[in-house]
Amino acid sequence: MPKNAAPASAPSSVAERAARLRAEINEHNYRYHVLDAPIISDAEFDALLNELREIESRYPELITPDSPTQRVGAPAAEGFAKVRHPQPILSLGNAFDAAGVRAWRERLGKYAEQNLGSLEALGSLDDYVVEPKIDGLTVVLTYENGVFVQGATRGDGLVGEDITANLRTVKSVPLALRKTDVATFPARLSVRGEAFMTIADFERLNEAQLAAGERTFANPRNAAAGALRQLDPSLTAKRPLRLLCYAIVDFVPAEGDGLAPRTQWHTLAYLRKLGFPVTDMARRFDDLEAAIAYCVSYVERRDDLPFEIDGMVIKLNDLTLSQRLGYVGKDPRGAIAFKFPAREATTLLKDVNVTIGRTGNIVPNAVLEPVHVGGITITSATLHNYDDIARKDIRIGDRVIVKRAGDVIPYVAGPLISARTGHERVITPPTECPYCGTSLVRREGEVALYCPNADCPGRLDRAISHFVGSGAMDIEGLGEKIVAQLIEAGLIADVADLYALKKEDLLGLEKFAERKAQKLLEAIEASKRQPLTRLIVGLGIRHVGEMAARALAERFGSLDALIEAASASPETLQDIEGVGPVIAESVSQWARRDSTRALVEKLKRAGVNPKQEVRSMTARAEGPFAGRVFVITGTLSQPREAIAAWIEAQGGKVTDSVSRNTAYLVVGDAPGASKINKARQLGVPMIGEEELKRLGSANQS
Repeated sequence: MPKNAAPASAPSSVAERAARLRAEINEHNYRYHVLDAPIISDAEFDALLNELREIESRYPELITPDSPTQRVGAPAAEGFAKVRHPQPILSLGNAFDAAGVRAWRERLGKYAEQNLGSLEALGSLDDYVVEPKIDGLTVVLTYENGVFVQGATRGDGLVGEDITANLRTVKSVPLALRKTDVATFPARLSVRGEAFMTIADFERLNEAQLAAGERTFANPRNAAAGALRQLDPSLTAKRPLRLLCYAIVDFVPAEGDGLAPRTQWHTLAYLRKLGFPVTDMARRFDDLEAAIAYCVSYVERRDDLPFEIDGMVIKLNDLTLSQRLGYVGKDPRGAIAFKFPAREATTLLKDVNVTIGRTGNIVPNAVLEPVHVGGITITSATLHNYDDIARKDIRIGDRVIVKRAGDVIPYVAGPLISARTGHERVITPPTECPYCGTSLVRREGEVALYCPNADCPGRLDRAISHFVGSGAMDIEGLGEKIVAQLIEAGLIADVADLYALKKEDLLGLEKFAERKAQKLLEAIEASKRQPLTRLIVGLGIRHVGEMAARALAERFGSLDALIEAASASPETLQDIEGVGPVIAESVSQWARRDSTRALVEKLKRAGVNPKQEVRSMTARAEGPFAGRVFVITGTLSQPREAIAAWIEAQGGKVTDSVSRNTAYLVVGDAPGASKINKARQLGVPMIGEEELKRLGSANQS
């Protein structure tokens, strides 16, 4: 784009994606900050938020007042009085490696040079304080003339919840400030800190919960948050909560007295003098590389700490300079969080069980001795496929390494060969479907075993769960357990039956009251307005993911047109970018089935028949990947959809099949053999996730 040229208008697909991201992130904010019941990991949340930031950066007209990039957290919960903070309680931008921190410093320098002029009077950009990023609950403590008068949660960053009575029960919270060499207490002082539990205290709490027959907590952060948000302070008093403080939010000096500390290093010392608990892990550096090295040192050392941390924070020491640098959205420019990578642990592989996917693929899963990894207890994990098991020589009885891809998806990375005793058993692939007894097949060029029985009972619950999932028709409130209830009650035999459900059908099910039944029916009705791409994804056509579904929807505009074209000849589909011979043949087979036509007619009668604008080719966004086609295979550090969205935000396109038009095949853990072989055959370059990120950064510089 020429310098000073107006930015391109956002394509409708990008605007729709931004709207979906806003809704999804706001929902996750509510679950995390209000309900204390997150359903995704921090890494997944970061990926969604970063994707939205990138879209809004490229298309500023898409920024809305309610965008989560413009605010912090979620609204205060009902049941607590509201507290307006004296200053916004902001979060931090994230860096996931040393390169990300260096990029942050480079942005700071450019911004300061362009907007602040000379820095001599303001302080140095090369004076840093590094502190731990504790995984707890942010609180704001307010004192008047040295006496604790109010405590609040962060809430949405502007308004929090009044939890004064609960915080009074936390022994590390000073009820009155200490009289040391501080001449006079400020008339008003608000301090930001993090409430948390040590790992040892958390484990003792869970043991006590078990002994009392009560539910246990998933991780220390949730336990701490739940404790502070009890309406009965006596319940909070029974929880072993602690506090570390690190920032001054508001400082009103006593009449004629001094000012607040002007550096972060002096702030920590000042808070410590007043009696606040302050970390002893904080260090000051005048060299960025030394600060980064200190952060990196805790990646391996964090398991030795008494509490959970999910990273380190690098802050400019000069607070006046930080204030002058301002903010990007809700993130202050003067600090960055160095987030730690996915966690891993070792445990015993006790057995292997088999599940069947919605398209008939056989999935081996590890049955594990329970192991705590990154805040959750893992008892099962994916083994990907039997080729991957053989390649890694994983055996029953092995001590195995368990990792969480993107800090959420558990998988077995490999065995510890040196720990073998000789009693381990080789894992043998099954020959028959465990659900219907049909002989399993392996299609040419594929790694997965496959049950060819389209009516296999093992598929139904997964097919319906896939149809109603967030990546497809997104029917809120219709989870796997309710799907199983509906099937067991004989109320649904295919996805179209969902649209024939009546309130009296649901009221006959366990745990269904009037309001719950009505909300579910409303969600089912609302799903009729989903676009054609979502419906194609939901129908679960073998090999057809979101990218291929979008291409098919944009080319044909309706299910009827797609079925007519695909039934005539699979070659008709192969001129669509991203639809290769494997996808084309799969869609053609699906379109020719009588059961497919019957299901589509049934959906149409129920009012599910979306149309989509027909395009001859997908519009290209501008960016460093403009005009390049990517294919992704294997498990990456984030969900595949997040990686694909990032590529598309850079102007690229992601498809499901490798062709001569493919610029790069992005390879993760346990990649598909067919895509690898096709890339080798066509000479398509294969890169890892880190190389992909470097490629995007290099193209932007």
